[in-house]
Amino acid sequence: MPIDVDELSPRELESLINKAKRRKTALAKRKPIATVRAKLRAQAKAEGYTIEELFGGTAATRKTATRKAAKKSTAGRKLGKVPPKYRNPANKDETWAGRGKQPRWLVAELEKGKKLEDFLIKK
Repeated sequence: MPIDVDELSPRELESLINKAKRRKTALAKRKPIATVRAKLRAQAKAEGYTIEELFGGTAATRKTATRKAAKKSTAGRKLGKVPPKYRNPANKDETWAGRGKQPRWLVAELEKGKKLEDFLIKK
């Protein structure tokens, strides 16, 4: 939540400045994160464990974090509606645009030996 400093009294502003200075000092005293990570990995290795075994998942590294940040996200962005490419011959109302998971009716037909091309909507 952002703080509107224009709305603060001189006493509140002074208090905020002091809190910020204390926080800055506390952060400056901390060791760099890479150093702490290296110590944790070394300690885990000395005990016969990996970080993944101790904390689960995969250990986040700078490289993977950078890759994740570099990927473009479609969250919050609407993608255009795509016309259907495939239709269920048994039920004309069931269609599939060819994106995402295949619908159950299509999977069932493919397991029977039919080909995906058999369900193409001809224009």
